Amino acid sequence: MPPPSAQLIAAIERPDEPALIAIPIHSGQEPELARHRHARGQLFSIENGLLVIHTSRGNWLMPPGMAGWIPPGTWHSAQWYGPTSGWSVYVSARACERLPGEARVVRMSRVLEAIVERATDWEPGAPLSPPQARLAEVAIDELQGAEEELALRLPMPRERRLAAIARALLANPGDARSLGALASWAGISERSLTRHFKQETGMTFVHWRQQAKLARALELLSEGEPVGNVAFALGYESVSAFIAMFKRFLGTTPAQCMTGGGALPAGNPRRARG
Repeated sequence: MPPPSAQLIAAIERPDEPALIAIPIHSGQEPELARHRHARGQLFSIENGLLVIHTSRGNWLMPPGMAGWIPPGTWHSAQWYGPTSGWSVYVSARACERLPGEARVVRMSRVLEAIVERATDWEPGAPLSPPQARLAEVAIDELQGAEEELALRLPMPRERRLAAIARALLANPGDARSLGALASWAGISERSLTRHFKQETGMTFVHWRQQAKLARALELLSEGEPVGNVAFALGYESVSAFIAMFKRFLGTTPAQCMTGGGALPAGNPRRARG
């Protein structure tokens, strides 16, 4: 992604008007964007590839058709996997008062996607015309009503021993060690691991572990790795078992998800009202 101009940076860091600034993004030579924050809220929308947002609370994954919301002032970094393109939308602080106060991944509605694509033609930072202002209000309303995609978030525990286990599994999601073996390695009892992991992340350790595998699967698939290789790298005994896990969490096959053709259909049990 080419470095933004000084004029664009100034517009992005101005928290007031215009209500919405949209610019196209493309992954470039640098696969990572260093930790930073904005005075505005930020919405990432992805057409292809995978974008992962890291905050102190955890990781959020954006395959095609998804969008990631970052509230104003939130420290975050970003990492691309595979050739990635899409949009970055900056929302004024005033408009963000109606929007979620925590990072999340949502599904892009067709209305929101169309408005964002139209907004990339507007001059960044320039006052909005009345028709543009009306479209911006609709986009903000669409984002306000978007549902969170829980299967695409991976909260991180903060307690030292739990964090060590989480980091080990993120580094090697195919790690086959049992809950007891991991607890012994980290110097914590199984009972405490189970109880505190749920308290800190909002999900059971087994669920979190599966979601960590899903996160790594999305990264490998985005880089063009064949489904069979991904399945065995994550410790699955068969490709069908891996696909079954993938469909249980995302409601679609790996191939459909990476093209944006079937990710998280409406009614998926992993969806939750935002």
